[in-house]
This record gives sequence, structure tokens and C-alpha cells, in this order.
Amino acid sequence: MKAKQYITNRLKEADIEINGSRPWDITVHDKRFYNRVFARGSLGLGEAYMDGWWDSRELEESFNRGLSARLDERIFTGRTLFSVLPRILMTLLMDFGSKKRSHNIDAHHYGIGNDLYKAMLDPYMAYTCGYWKNAHNLGDAQKDKFDLVCRKIGLKPGMSVLDLGCGWGGFLKFAAEKYGITGVGVTITKNQVTLGNEMCANLPVEIKHRDYRDVEGSFDRVVSIGLLEHVGPKYHRAFFEQARKRVKDDGLVLMHTIGGHKSKRYVEPWTNKYIFPGGVVPSLEQISRASQDLFIMEDWHNFGYDYYRTLMAWSENFDKAWPALKKSGEYDERFYRMWKYYLLSTAGAFKARRLQLWQIVFSPKGVKGGYKSVR
Repeated sequence: MKAKQYITNRLKEADIEINGSRPWDITVHDKRFYNRVFARGSLGLGEAYMDGWWDSRELEESFNRGLSARLDERIFTGRTLFSVLPRILMTLLMDFGSKKRSHNIDAHHYGIGNDLYKAMLDPYMAYTCGYWKNAHNLGDAQKDKFDLVCRKIGLKPGMSVLDLGCGWGGFLKFAAEKYGITGVGVTITKNQVTLGNEMCANLPVEIKHRDYRDVEGSFDRVVSIGLLEHVGPKYHRAFFEQARKRVKDDGLVLMHTIGGHKSKRYVEPWTNKYIFPGGVVPSLEQISRASQDLFIMEDWHNFGYDYYRTLMAWSENFDKAWPALKKSGEYDERFYRMWKYYLLSTAGAFKARRLQLWQIVFSPKGVKGGYKSVR
């Protein structure tokens, strides 16, 4: 009874009722839900959802309200030091950002299968936040995001571009087609290399199976669209040092990353176990410290709310594709609930402005005459 009363009272503070009638209220199907969440925090909450112990008609709004009320800080991490200490120790001992451990991300997430991502993403296979300033659909939002990056770094025909953590190579494909660049992209996921090179066939673009630390060469521009979140605080400095080594003295670097309002070194347990092993969202302070003395920060752009719209579009596409995906035999109902929980809980975090999306432009020695911001 103690756990039930405690959780019920906390949810009421966020205007969420248990077994209420509003779309963001939650319905509890199994009374074991309360003790599981009370004992295991965010991991218990996510696993209980995966097991069908509770539901919400608008899961993203439930998370928006809960996170806006800071329930995560009071229910899941505020009880005792012992709720945080295991996460810190696990992060330090496992060394998720090392070359060996980084391949866990491949196995857990990006290596799931191209069929899922083809069904969920846009034609360029962009698995990062779109730019919705003038867009009305996911495909246009992703092309507008790529074009925004190209304009921010001043791409011109013949320039060489390195994409660290390139995914399926969508950005390099776009930049080669529209701006006439030559490109090299690196990813640790073999599925992405195979499909990426197929997508970029007949273009001066090569997608390589390689860790970002092992890249050689010198480039006019360096971009990283969605990799920094996976690097881990221990390796932030090494990441920026590598970017500095690869960009020419008169070049530009653009980092596109999810950002957080607090510096953290530990891993959120549900996300770590089921989605992104070792994923730690960087803070403004962590990025500043890691890049100091290497670059001049020329521009910092936050359009985090656009990630809410992107995630909702992915969720809609996933639902449309689910009957075919389920029929393939590769994915079961528990996977469906896990994936929906991942997409919609994250959407709620961006809607609540607890997560940000930053595009940061750096120059090695400063742009002569000053950098002109692009939006």
C-alpha cells in the first residue's frame, strides 16, 4: 500500500490520475506495477510498460506532464544515494565509450535490421532530428535539416567532407547531390555501411566501417550528426581532438547533438539496457570543456522542440509498418511496446523541454570577418 499511495500522490502532482478518463492518465492492469516502479525506478516503469502492466492513450503527453513536474528527479533518483550510485559505478566500470564497448550500440540498436528503419524513417534514412521551420512532413523536415547544415558550414562544389557517425550516409548523399562535395562517412554498424554505399552509388561518397577514432586524412569540413550522445563523457575530449585533427585550419566543424541541462556521467537504466548502451546526453558545460583550446565556437542553435515532431512522425510510421514487421517474424509484441515506449517517452521529454537539440558550429582559428549565423 505504501508504494501505491506514494506513486499515486506523485502522479497527481503532475495532473496524472491512475485509471482516469483523460488521454494522458494511465491505466494500471497489474497491481504489481506499484512495487516494481517504487523499487526499480525508471527501469521498472519501462519494463512494466513492456510487459503490459500499464498503458496510456497518449504516452508522450503523460511523459510531458510527468517530466514538466520533475517527477523523475523526485520519484526515481531522489530517494537515496543508493539509487544513483549503481549507475555511476556501472558507467565507470563498463567503459561504454571504448572501442570494444561501443559496438554494443550496434548490437542493441543500429544493427537491429534495415527493414525497421526503412519503414520508420524518410527516404534519406535520417535518424536524427528534422528541421520543421518550413516543413510540413518528415521527408521535407529531414531535407531541410541537411540543407541547413550545408548552409551553416558554407559547402561549395569540390569541398571534402568527413561525417563522423554517418549512419546510412543520408547527409553525404544529399550534400553530394545538391552541393557537389566529395565525402567520407564512418560508422561502426555493418548494416549501415552496406545500405549506405548502395544509397550513395554513383556519387563521390564512401561509407566506411570504422570507429571515429581511426579516421585519417584532412577535410575542408567535418560534421557529426547524432554521434556525440554515444561517445560518453570520458571520451568527449578525444572526440573533439579527432575533429580538430581532421579539419583544415580554415575549415568548419558542425556538431548536431541532443543536449541536457545537467552534466551527467551515468547512464539512465532503461535506455541503457534496451536502447542505447552507454548513451549519456552531454551538457553545455561538458561540450564547452571538451572543446576549449581546440576551437572557437561560432554559433549555437537550439531547435529541440522539433525533435518532438520528428519522434511523433517516426512513431506514426512505425505504427503503419507494424503489421508487416510483425508478420516477418523478427519482432514480437514486447518489442513493439518497447519501441513505442522509447519513441513516445523521448518525444515527451523534448515536448517538456527537458531535452534539447543543438547544432554547434566551430572553427579552428576563427572565421575571418566573423561568422554569419544561418537559420
